[in-house]
Amino acid sequence: MIGIGVIGCGHWGPNHIRNLSSVAGAKVLAAADPDQRRRASIERMFPEVKAVADHRAILEDARIHAVVVATPSSTHHALVKEALASGRDVLCEKPLATSTAEAKELAELAKQHSRILMVGHTFLFNPGILKLKSLLDDEVAGKTYYMHAVRTNLGPIRSDVNVVMDLASHDISIYNFLRGAMPTTVSARGGRFLRSGIDDVAFITLTYPGNVIGSIMVSWLHPHKVRQVTVVGDRKMIVWDDLGQMGPLMIFDKTVAREAHYADFGEFHLLAREGDVTIPRVNLAEPMKLEAEHFVACLKDRSRPRTPAEQGVEVARVLDAIGRSMSANGAPVEVEA
Repeated sequence: MIGIGVIGCGHWGPNHIRNLSSVAGAKVLAAADPDQRRRASIERMFPEVKAVADHRAILEDARIHAVVVATPSSTHHALVKEALASGRDVLCEKPLATSTAEAKELAELAKQHSRILMVGHTFLFNPGILKLKSLLDDEVAGKTYYMHAVRTNLGPIRSDVNVVMDLASHDISIYNFLRGAMPTTVSARGGRFLRSGIDDVAFITLTYPGNVIGSIMVSWLHPHKVRQVTVVGDRKMIVWDDLGQMGPLMIFDKTVAREAHYADFGEFHLLAREGDVTIPRVNLAEPMKLEAEHFVACLKDRSRPRTPAEQGVEVARVLDAIGRSMSANGAPVEVEA
């Protein structure tokens, strides 16, 4: 039996406890949070889980082999570093760290201690995103022209990181996964409407190898909750909508055709072509449950996770470049190789 401890019992901590508790061969033994109300809530929901105020009680418990870090982003580096030093494997919520240097340090520590360090890029366990990746690999959309992501809602508003660190990290991980590469350059602008010093809204443009453009809009200040990624290719267009009523994916048989314009030899008309809309079958499952099952499987056979620390470092590199571009009023910035 693999003993697991969860550090942080805010929004995501209880979900980790619930999902990990359902995985055969694993048991959540303890959860830590300094907030007494949160500890009381954990004790009501999960009577078998010991709720403690200090995370060090988890790291000192010999029965616990792995920990989940589900605390505010600004605390990830210190807590993951401490957990790795104690000999524990770690699943850390995204982002792995708030800077490239800190993320690199954690990845190197995990390697030195021969520990598994997995990053909670949950959308890479989302069946809709996995199906989208399969469709793109099979060239259903043809050559990709561009990708467009929207991730908005009215809150929740963070106080330790800006909206890019909080929300765009999801779409960066998705884009890198879909393209199998990192962007080479970024350009981004942000807006600070609710507080000074913290961006609530951001518009980001990334350029991937092959001149594929990826745009991302993220906002804590929006009337609608939206979780969408659109991929436009030279054959078809595919939309992933995490909140879609008909299903998470829709394939649009739409494109622009080049037809010869015989009045002037050598010229072409660009004509819009409308076709059918297809809704592919996607076997739905809770991404966090799939993530939990994968984490436990990695712990059992000591295998490399789908979302390893190195992936967290790559996302941190992109986030750093976005931050530099925003500070330079949207000037293009190269992503660290």
